[in-house]
Amino acid sequence: MKRIVIIGPESTGKTILSKNLAENFKTVWVPEYARKYVENLKRPYNYGDLIKISEKQIKEFNNNYSDVNKFIFFDTYLIITKIWFQVVYNKFPLFLDIEIKKSNIDLFLLCNTDIKWKPDGVRENPDKREELYNLYKTELENYNFNYKIISGVGKKRFENALKFLNELK
Repeated sequence: MKRIVIIGPESTGKTILSKNLAENFKTVWVPEYARKYVENLKRPYNYGDLIKISEKQIKEFNNNYSDVNKFIFFDTYLIITKIWFQVVYNKFPLFLDIEIKKSNIDLFLLCNTDIKWKPDGVRENPDKREELYNLYKTELENYNFNYKIISGVGKKRFENALKFLNELK
């Protein structure tokens, strides 16, 4: 089983891509937990909420998935959460760094910002997408993770991701 993590700034097609890739390979995808968590809050999120989100992401990542074929797809993971902590609070809990380092991830698909930003009530950084993209890319490089940049609109984005996955041994 290969663990594939889809990351990128807000509104770059991560969820659609994750879901479509899982359907294509007839396998499991793990939806973004942070979105669901924040949508259910009746107040602005805080530092403690991001801790809870991180803990749930770790639990979901380490779950023993039995119905997985060749791939399992994760819609976001701790690198995004780490950057979220840094951007909003100028700090992050050290356990994130430890968990990221020990993550057994075969490939990150980093979604480019070539899709138009759409507001949805949870998204908050339409003007920081390029900055966030560069922060994610830098983190992937700092951790020496295998990653591919996914660009293209609509079906082309999916096809580009599929090409990289088919090359993965």
